[in-house]
Amino acid sequence: MGARCSKFSLCWFHSHLKPSVLESSDLENGGKSEKKSWPSFTEFSYEQLKAATCGFSPDNIVSEHGLKAPNVVYKGKLDNGIWIAVKRFNKLAWPDSRQFLEEARTVGSLRSDKLANLIGCCCEAEERLLVAEFMPNETLAKHLFHWEAQPMRWAMRLRVALYLAEALEYCSSKGRGLYHDLNAYRVLYDQDGNPRLSCFGLMKNSRDGKSYSTNLAFTPPEYLRTGRVTAESVVYSFGTMLLDLLSGKHIPPSHALDLIRGKNFLMLMDSALEGHFSNDDGTELVRLASRCLQFEARERPNAKSLVTALMSLQKETEVPSYVLMGIPRETASSTTLTPLGEACLKMDLTAIHEILEKKGYKDDEGIANELSFQLWTSQMQETLNCKTHGDTAFRAKDFATAIARYTKFLDGGTMESPTVYARRCLSYLMSEMPQEALGDAMQAQVVSPEWPTALYLQAACLFKLGMDNDAQETLKDGTNLEAKRNKK
Repeated sequence: MGARCSKFSLCWFHSHLKPSVLESSDLENGGKSEKKSWPSFTEFSYEQLKAATCGFSPDNIVSEHGLKAPNVVYKGKLDNGIWIAVKRFNKLAWPDSRQFLEEARTVGSLRSDKLANLIGCCCEAEERLLVAEFMPNETLAKHLFHWEAQPMRWAMRLRVALYLAEALEYCSSKGRGLYHDLNAYRVLYDQDGNPRLSCFGLMKNSRDGKSYSTNLAFTPPEYLRTGRVTAESVVYSFGTMLLDLLSGKHIPPSHALDLIRGKNFLMLMDSALEGHFSNDDGTELVRLASRCLQFEARERPNAKSLVTALMSLQKETEVPSYVLMGIPRETASSTTLTPLGEACLKMDLTAIHEILEKKGYKDDEGIANELSFQLWTSQMQETLNCKTHGDTAFRAKDFATAIARYTKFLDGGTMESPTVYARRCLSYLMSEMPQEALGDAMQAQVVSPEWPTALYLQAACLFKLGMDNDAQETLKDGTNLEAKRNKK
C-alpha cells in the first residue's frame, strides 16, 4: 500500500549499509532447529523515520482506521532496504520519555517468529514512534470479516488460534504476559502467510493507561471493575478471538455464551464453513472458548494449556500457510515482469549482465552527459578514461577491474552516472559483496529517482542478503514504476 519515496537520505551510506543483527536464543520456532538472525533493536532518529515514510505520507498509512486512528501506523522503507511498520503516537501519549524508552527496549528484546517483532523506536521532543517488522499480507480482521476470494479455511483458523496462543505463551515466559486490546486487528500475516501477533499491543496505549479501545461488550469483566489488565484478562480476549474464528463475525461474548449454554453452538459456526469441519472439532473449540470466557478470572486456562489444547486440533499441518490462505508465494512473479525484473527475481546474474551491457548508457541521457566546456580538461579526460576502461572490463566480465575503474571515475566527482552505479552494483554482486552492491543500487536511485533499474537491482541485492520479503516488495515497486513510465 502507498507510494514509494523517490529519494533516500544521503547519509544512508555511512549509517545503514551494515546493520547489526542478533542471534535469537529466545526464538520459539515451532520445533524447527535452524537459527534465525533478527535485526537488533535500534533507536532511530526522527529524520530517519520521516525519510522512510516519505514524510509520513497519507499514501503510506496502513492502519485500518487511517488518519482517524488515535495512533497511526505507516509503511516505510529504511535506507538499508528493510520494510518497516512505524506507529506514530498522538502528542498526548507517553509524556515521560524515559518510561517510553524503557518499555520499548523491553518489548524490543523479544524475538519470536510468532510476533511481528519490535525492532526500534524514536523518542525526540514530543515525538514517540515505534518501529516493527512490516507484515505485507493484511490483518486477521481483513481475511476473516472482509474476505473477497474465499473464506478462511478451517485448518487455517485452527492454525491462527495455535500461533496466537504460542505468541502469548512466549511473551508470558519472558515476563511480558500483559497484552493490551487483543483483537483481530492485532494479528498480521507475514510474507509466508503465517499469522503473527503485533508487538504494539505489548505496550500501553497512552498516558491514561487505557488498554481497551474496543466495544465494552468485548472487554473482560474484571477490567470494567478495576481498570487493570491481567494475564487472565488477556485469556478472556483470546476467547473472544476464538469466537471470531468460529463464526467469521465479531460476536459479543454474552450472546455467544447464551447460545453455548442453550446447546445451540452450531449457530455460532460460520455458514461458509458448512461441511468443511467435524462437529467434534467445532465442539472442542467452542468448549475452549467458553473456558476462556469464564466470568471468574481464576477459572480461565493459562496460555500454556491453550497451546496444549490447540496443538491436538491442528489439521493439514503439512500444507504451508500461504497455500491455506490463497496468497501467491512470490507476489512479484504474479505480476508481468520485464526481462530485467525476471532476471533479478531468479538471481540470474549472467542475464542481468547481458541486459545492462545491451542497454548501455541510454538511461543516463539528461543526467550524466551534459558536460560544460570547462570540464574538458586533462583531469576530465582522465576521469572519462576510467569509465571507458571500466566499461571494457565490465564487458569482459573482469569485475574486479571494473569495480576499481568505476570507483576511480565516481571518486572524481565530476559526474554521477546511474548506469555506472548499476554496473558497479552488479560487479559487486558477482564478487560476493552484496552490501556494497545494495549501496550502489540505492545511490543509483538517488541520482535517478524514477529509474526502475535501480529498484530491480536493489531487489537482487536483497535476495542475495536473504531479505526475501523486502526484495519482493522492492521488485513490485520497480514493476509498478516501469508500468507507470510506459503509460506516459
